[in-house]
Amino acid sequence: MPLHWGTAPRWLFQRMTRLSRAIIEIIVGEYGTEEFLKRISDPIWFQSLGCVLGFDWHSSGVTTTVCGALKEGLKDIESELGIFIAGGKGRTSRKTPNEIQIKTQQFSLDPNPLVYASRMSAKVDSAGLQDGYQIYHHVLFGTKDGKWAVVQQGMNPDTRWARRYHWLSSDIVDFVVEPHKAIVCNHKTEPLNLVAKESDDTRTLSVKLAKEKPDKTIIELERIKALSMPQHHPIYASDINAKRIGKILLATYENPPQDFAALLIKPGVGPKTLRALALVAEITYGAKPSFQDPVSYTFAHGGKDGYPYPVNRAEYDRSIAILEKSIKQAKIGRSEQLDALRRLTQWHNETYNV
Repeated sequence: MPLHWGTAPRWLFQRMTRLSRAIIEIIVGEYGTEEFLKRISDPIWFQSLGCVLGFDWHSSGVTTTVCGALKEGLKDIESELGIFIAGGKGRTSRKTPNEIQIKTQQFSLDPNPLVYASRMSAKVDSAGLQDGYQIYHHVLFGTKDGKWAVVQQGMNPDTRWARRYHWLSSDIVDFVVEPHKAIVCNHKTEPLNLVAKESDDTRTLSVKLAKEKPDKTIIELERIKALSMPQHHPIYASDINAKRIGKILLATYENPPQDFAALLIKPGVGPKTLRALALVAEITYGAKPSFQDPVSYTFAHGGKDGYPYPVNRAEYDRSIAILEKSIKQAKIGRSEQLDALRRLTQWHNETYNV
């Protein structure tokens, strides 16, 4: 996804809001809130939704605009649907914990597990997985049952590419061991991947080092700065600020973390601190971290950028009207149009052996 600057035209965003609302109403009504989370955490389905809504199929903006349209479109029916959406782009992303606190009240949910999930997913993708993409968009989708999904995106201003990260609560066994549902990007890097299974020793020893008096670790860091680093290694002497890291290690020594997740989420523990601990763990104990990149990866109304053809506003409005009418009729016991959509799907699956 190349980085594209600018915003969606107002005429398109308004339609995206209405159409996305209708689609999600049908999905939740037919399959429930958990199915909505499963779909939104599926990168292919998410991308397809963006295409159906008429946005650029290959733009970084599909992530921010689709999430924005969903949040705007569902904001007044969250209680009815049993789902809520918190977060957004830039400064709005930093308000996610406060939004979660407010939005969970309508479902009498304890907000703390969801706030923790929001913070941990953001911290993993900004510090635990150091792939060169800076997180600038973060959205949490929650349900009345306390389940959640996260869709967040990072950018690399130098290469002008974006990378999208998908999380699903039901798939997570450990926040710091292979936690992602999927990561979408066409460009692989050689990241410091501290959440890979292969980095287990590095995680364990990083916690051990964080619990010790910082003097010994700082001495090792000062010695390492004088070494000639291999070119392929993503940790350089310029990354090591022993004085600053010393202050953080003093704080972790005085209040020791129980495990790597507790270390990762501590205030002040960022990418450089974790790189330093990983490097000391490797030099001192031979614990090698993973440098494997975990990335993986039809048009209905045209696209904003004119590909494969310009958005057909009349057809777009007709689609919205059909879905909105179907939803209204279904609520009063007349569901012929929704039944027709089901039959069309069944016919397609049988015809093409899907």
